[in-house]
Amino acid sequence: MVHGYRTETTPPATGGHAQRAAQRPGRRPDWRETARTYALVPLRLFLGVTFTYAGLDKLADSAFLHASGTGSIGELMRSVRDSAALPALVDLALKNPSGFGYAIALGELAVGIGTLLGLFGRLAALGGAAISLSLWLTVSWQTTPYYYGNDLPYMFCWVPLMLTGAPLWSLDALIRRRRHEQKGS
Repeated sequence: MVHGYRTETTPPATGGHAQRAAQRPGRRPDWRETARTYALVPLRLFLGVTFTYAGLDKLADSAFLHASGTGSIGELMRSVRDSAALPALVDLALKNPSGFGYAIALGELAVGIGTLLGLFGRLAALGGAAISLSLWLTVSWQTTPYYYGNDLPYMFCWVPLMLTGAPLWSLDALIRRRRHEQKGS
């Protein structure tokens, strides 16, 4: 039995393999090209919705943004201080727990909205990874086994989006296309 291998000499462009293949006369993209083009869209939607929800949830929770009391960011930081990988980071948060709570909530909201809209996609992904890393090194560090905690997987989920940005269905792509059209005019 003979198996054929298709090789392509054209590297994938920002517009995507499937779009270029569709532009070739008589050639439709196969499912692998389409999957490659849209592979990160579900991840971007999931992370964008999750971080937007997390930010809004924190801002809407009247107890979370307090320096002390049940369910507050201050109480949470005090409870994880001795088990955190970076207790100095927890100490920094404990200097102003309410301010830290607002910073986390607004940061999550900005990352989520930026990711959903595809605006400054790489910067939003870097922010998401930084938030996830800081939460892993403080709040979920003591989770045993480590894979039960969600902050470490979230951090690694941001990596592909840091590398690619938001090339499809995004404000970044729209801005890039408009710049390209203006240069061509």
